[in-house]
Amino acid sequence: QVQLVESGGGLVQAGGSLRLSCAASGGIFSTYAMGWFRQAPGQEREFVASISWTGDRIYYADSVKGRFTISRDNARNTALQMASLKPEDTAVYYCAAHRGIVPGRAVYEYDKWGQGTQVTVSS
Repeated sequence: QVQLVESGGGLVQAGGSLRLSCAASGGIFSTYAMGWFRQAPGQEREFVASISWTGDRIYYADSVKGRFTISRDNARNTALQMASLKPEDTAVYYCAAHRGIVPGRAVYEYDKWGQGTQVTVSS
């Protein structure tokens, strides 16, 4: 069973950058598609980005396209590089995994979740 631990969250000013990391343990990491989701207070968890286990399929939410970059090294690490951050990017960010060829964009497609890391963007 894959277990996920996120790190790298924090407080940043608008326009700044942060890099989130997700470390996986257990299971055969290379066969899992990985995703990042976020949840702001009072809102539903929403898709941010996902990447296939081969790294050749990558998807982004429209709201982060051109600002965020997802990557994986298959040494059990997945990263989300965030640039040009906006106050509306403030949320708890979750790393997630599922076994599938196509990296999912819906919460229900993922069955492994990390505990989340807080990202706060001040204006």
